[in-house]
Amino acid sequence: MEFRLGVVQNSPKFLKAPQNLKACFELMDRQEADLWVLPEFFASGYNFKNKKEAAKCAETARGPLVTLLRAYAASRDCAIVAGFPEKAGSKLFNSAVLAQGGKSRVYRKTHLFGGEKKFFAPGDTGFWTEKVKGVSVGVMVCFDWFFPEAARTLALKGAEIIAHPSNLVLPWAPEGMKIRSLENRVFSATANRVGVERGLRYIGQSQMVSPNGTLLVRLGPEQPAAAVVTIDAWTAKNKKVHPACDLFEDRRPRYYGR
Repeated sequence: MEFRLGVVQNSPKFLKAPQNLKACFELMDRQEADLWVLPEFFASGYNFKNKKEAAKCAETARGPLVTLLRAYAASRDCAIVAGFPEKAGSKLFNSAVLAQGGKSRVYRKTHLFGGEKKFFAPGDTGFWTEKVKGVSVGVMVCFDWFFPEAARTLALKGAEIIAHPSNLVLPWAPEGMKIRSLENRVFSATANRVGVERGLRYIGQSQMVSPNGTLLVRLGPEQPAAAVVTIDAWTAKNKKVHPACDLFEDRRPRYYGR
C-alpha cells in the first residue's frame, strides 16, 4: 500500500512554543502526508540551563501542545510524531507523542544523552508500535539510535516505520540510521532541527531511509524545510536478505547474552 511519509526540520526559538508550532504547521500545510515526524523538543527548544527551566515548558500528555497536535492531525487526516518535555507527577521525561484521530500515545526516551540526565528521568514506557492507516509505526528519540537494541526491538514488535524525532549535534546519526533501516529491513524517518542554541549547533540533515538502506531524501544542514516521500510500506514486512536467509527467522537469541 502507498503511504506518504514526511519529516519536518525546524529552527525553534527557545521557549517560544506557539511561534515554533505555527512555523511547523505552515511547513506541513504545503504538502500532504499520512505521517509527519517532527524533531525532539520541536516547540520548546532543547538546551536548558537547569531543571527549573525545563520544568517551565514541560507539559502533561494531555496538555495544550499535545491537544493542538491531535487537533491538527484530525483536521488533516494524518498522524504526527513529535518530541516534547513531559511532566508526569514530580518527574520530567524527554518524550515523543504519536497523535492521530483525536487520540495520542506517549513514548519516553529510553537512552538519555549528556545533560539531559540532569533534568529528565530515564524513560519507562518501553518500546511500542501503533497502526497508522494500517501501517505499524514505532517511535524512538534521538540518542536511542545509538543502541541497536532500540530499533531491533521495534522491528521485532512489527514496526514497518521507525519515527525518530531528534536534536542531533553529533555527526553520525544520518549515516547510522541507514544501517538501522538495513539491519532491520524497516523504513526510518529522522526529523532533526537546525540552528545554534546556547552554543549547541544542530546538524539538520533530516532524512527518510528505505528498508534496503537507500536514502530516500535528506534535507540540508541549515535551513528549515519539510519533505514527503511516497513509500510502499508493505516492503518492510519482507525480512529476507537472500532466498535462504530470513533476518528474523535466522536469529539465534540463545547466543546473544553476555
